Amino acid sequence: MRTDHTRANWRTWCGLLVLLCPALLISMDASMLFVAGPAIAEALHPTSDQWLWAMDIYSFVMAGLLMTMGSLGDRIGRKRVLLIGAAVFGGVSVAVAYAPTPELLILARALMAIGGATLAPSTLSLIRGMFEDERQRRTAVGAWTVAFTGGAVAGPILGGVLLNHFWWGAVFLVNVPVMLVLLVAAPFLIAERRNPTRARFDLLGATSSLVAILSLVFAATHVARDGMTVTASAAAAAGIVAAAVFVIRQERASHPLIDLTLFRIPAYSAAVATNTVVALVTSGLGVLAFPFMQDVHGLTPLQSALWALPTLAGSFAGTAAAAVLTARLSSTALLTTGLLSATSGLTVITTLDPQTRLWVFLAGYTILTFGVGLTATIANSLVLSSAPSEHAGAASGISETTTMLGAAVGIATLGTIANTIYRTTMTGSAPAGTGPDALETIAGARAAARHTADRIAAELLDAASTAYTHGLTMATLVGAIFTALLAITLIAAALRRTPPRCHPTGTELEDTVDNAQP
Repeated sequence: MRTDHTRANWRTWCGLLVLLCPALLISMDASMLFVAGPAIAEALHPTSDQWLWAMDIYSFVMAGLLMTMGSLGDRIGRKRVLLIGAAVFGGVSVAVAYAPTPELLILARALMAIGGATLAPSTLSLIRGMFEDERQRRTAVGAWTVAFTGGAVAGPILGGVLLNHFWWGAVFLVNVPVMLVLLVAAPFLIAERRNPTRARFDLLGATSSLVAILSLVFAATHVARDGMTVTASAAAAAGIVAAAVFVIRQERASHPLIDLTLFRIPAYSAAVATNTVVALVTSGLGVLAFPFMQDVHGLTPLQSALWALPTLAGSFAGTAAAAVLTARLSSTALLTTGLLSATSGLTVITTLDPQTRLWVFLAGYTILTFGVGLTATIANSLVLSSAPSEHAGAASGISETTTMLGAAVGIATLGTIANTIYRTTMTGSAPAGTGPDALETIAGARAAARHTADRIAAELLDAASTAYTHGLTMATLVGAIFTALLAITLIAAALRRTPPRCHPTGTELEDTVDNAQP
């Protein structure tokens, strides 16, 4: 039976509002570069590879540290880790904003990710402890999901507004006042929570997990760009060895960094897989979408931000649909519906050509974000409800790690596919005498066109728009196939033994976890 003392009070809800700020900023910052890309390219002149690294390094480093930070929060206190991360995140944001070269931009983004890695698992695991009532927790998780997934959509929109009035660095300076609010308010509104069992921190496990993740992701992205080279092979080998060390260490350690038995719970495994696949597809498309609107369709950053508003509404609608349907449909049905919606939206985008009206692209994108909002809400609820409360930080860290890995691999893989197709197409279709910058990126083609005769400039821009659109549609097709065939099959298989509701309560939750063991 529900009692009054289990229900959250006004202070808890105010604490939730504070926790939504870092959740929003983490995903916003990951997507801010999408809309700021053309402005940064014009100011810093990065190569296509440098640009992909600037996009990817944030997700790479976060993915490597999320499990570690989640487990650290379980041990020393989740609020303490949150506040440390907020200070680092806000401080390094200033360095990113004023980076004078592509190399320093990449370095500053990597440092910024260290702070970001503490924020995501801390916020989600704190919510688990703050809301004991299942319905209130569901509402809180839905709000967190709106902030986290909506931030990925809102980031480019806010960035477009800022770029209409300021230089590109302003999109990162907005982090500073928000982090200051968090540092001031959190100590008064949020209680400290940690695992009641005192345990030593697994330094060997943390180091081996970081090496494994960074090495394997580097190898995967290197193979996607250059094929299986000696460098890629060495990185893959190092990653496999480090992963083996990590698994052996976790099985033998008295206080492991993460509890590997979490993956024996089908609901938890399904939720992690869903978030990973969705992040891969949406991040891979996100890095291509705003250059498409600005460089192919000629919109300003502000105009592209305003045109993208329906995609934010799609994310909100998906989250609302999850809240309404969760009592009526099974987890499998809801996750599959969301993934099918995302696949449908991606399929619409694969039909584009440079002459297609922009609303067709945005209609497909909005259908995609609706599916993302639906699946992410259910998946995040499953992450929290299926994991033991004492391991909430580690469980959230694992989930966010795989999400960031999916985002990083999506940006690298789909971005590499699009860039490769662009370069190949431009090599055969660009006017004679076109410079290497124009053959490398569409931003370079637009810059070259400003210094070329009108007839040649028009021919160059037409070729660049066609090449970029072709790269975008082919990358989107890969994402749609992957989502439809791999993700839905994986989720259906992982959930085949779960109960019909995704939010069990009381003894029903205990039975769910027990019955999920193989």
